[in-house]
Amino acid sequence: MKFTKTALIASAAAMSLGLAACDGPQEEAMEDQAEQMESELDAQAEAMEDAGASEEAVEAMEDKADAVEDAGEEAADEMDGM
Repeated sequence: MKFTKTALIASAAAMSLGLAACDGPQEEAMEDQAEQMESELDAQAEAMEDAGASEEAVEAMEDKADAVEDAGEEAADEMDGM
């Protein structure tokens, strides 16, 4: 489970850096970044499943992937409204 937490923290940090670097409305780029992060987390969930992780752990990772994408899209929408 340590791997899952580390991956989530790294993804959140990367997203934070991406948001901090925005100079203006870059909604599409931010949404693309959120989708990329979701894809990476989904790939990690698949790797966990292949490695024999429990179904609950895999589903939790997939839920986190969805939450990361949703948060990125919401942040992009907020930046667009500025």
